[in-house]
Amino acid sequence: MTDTAPEIRTVVVEREMPYPPEKIWRALTQPHLISEWLMKTDFALGPGEKFRLQGDWGGVDCEFLAIEPHSRLSYRWDHSHEEAAFDLRSVVTFTLSETDRGTLIRMEQQGFRSDQKQALGGAKYGWEQHLENLEKAVAKLD
Repeated sequence: MTDTAPEIRTVVVEREMPYPPEKIWRALTQPHLISEWLMKTDFALGPGEKFRLQGDWGGVDCEFLAIEPHSRLSYRWDHSHEEAAFDLRSVVTFTLSETDRGTLIRMEQQGFRSDQKQALGGAKYGWEQHLENLEKAVAKLD
């Protein structure tokens, strides 16, 4: 018997920021700040809460899976598209680890199928840009 399960791929982007985890956590969990660095949203932070991220290109349906203040945030990230190669069911997890110089933020998006090479490449590029924008948003916080 052969295993025919598709290979699942993951995008990982890490960035060290010169800010404490608490400050970065604010930008990850407050809707008006998320709108600055990721996409527009209006959610209520809570276990199992569902929300939508909305961009110019469309939207993503999400649901909080894990909330560990100042250390870990995870949510389901579902993007439906008429082309199967772009129909994505994944999980995004942010992990914050305090360092001597601030905080290491690790973003992991898991769930890309082997036939989603374009979506995988787009996510790698996109998350690099989003984390750069996240750092700029955090820099403006008091």
